[in-house]
Amino acid sequence: MSTKGPALFSNIGKKATDLLNKDYSTDQKINITTNTETGVTLNSGLVKKGGLSCGDVAVQYKYKNAALNVKADAESNVSTMLTITDILPSTKTIASIKLPDYKSGKLEVQYLHEHASFTTAVGLNGSPAVDVSATLGTPSIAFGAEASYLTSSRVFAKYNAGVSLTKQNSSASVILADKGDSLRGSYLHHLSKLNGGAVVGEVNRRFSTNENTLTVGCSCVVDPETVVKARLNNHGNLGALLQHQLTPKCSLTISGVFDTKALEKNPKFGLAVSLKP
Repeated sequence: MSTKGPALFSNIGKKATDLLNKDYSTDQKINITTNTETGVTLNSGLVKKGGLSCGDVAVQYKYKNAALNVKADAESNVSTMLTITDILPSTKTIASIKLPDYKSGKLEVQYLHEHASFTTAVGLNGSPAVDVSATLGTPSIAFGAEASYLTSSRVFAKYNAGVSLTKQNSSASVILADKGDSLRGSYLHHLSKLNGGAVVGEVNRRFSTNENTLTVGCSCVVDPETVVKARLNNHGNLGALLQHQLTPKCSLTISGVFDTKALEKNPKFGLAVSLKP
């Protein structure tokens, strides 16, 4: 697929969101990934959240321009996704279903053009939801919108709009979401002083409740094997994260969440281990 044009609408502001949220967790996780010469990737995961534990097994098979993903968890849910690239030039087709819910089937088509990107997703049932998104512009500046229409009730479940500006070392975005009830703006800047790390700021405004949330965060590459991240918002919620590559096939992530306005509360910690034997 072509990547010379604007990204999909779902990617507007994604880098800033990932820096502030990705890999932060208060659960205990272990993940094991193995690859075979035949193109099969096997992933096994175990998560302990509170006093409950659950696990899942996922298999991915790639062949030429197609990829098949199957995931099963301990509650007998089986998710299947088939992705085929370039059935038509610059397109990606995704078919998915989550059993035992036979009405969860969905067919999605993505199209990336030099100056535009489009997605359409339709539920495979009698009264499907229809999701559409479009982005116009260039890799440097893009304007986009998305909407979800419920054919059963003939109403729009959501409609959002956004704009993004991207430069070599920085990016900014503004998104009007929740049917116009919330406005989110973010700015991310990579700094050489952080060895390839970045600083980010995000402002969320919810008009119905007159609530504002300001979050700032940063990441720093300590060395080729170690990354540290931190975030803090105006409500006093502080998060910190350490990622370390113990060996080329084993990585460790430790994260914690603290309420600086209620220090009498116990902080919450998460631990994740990823193995690739």
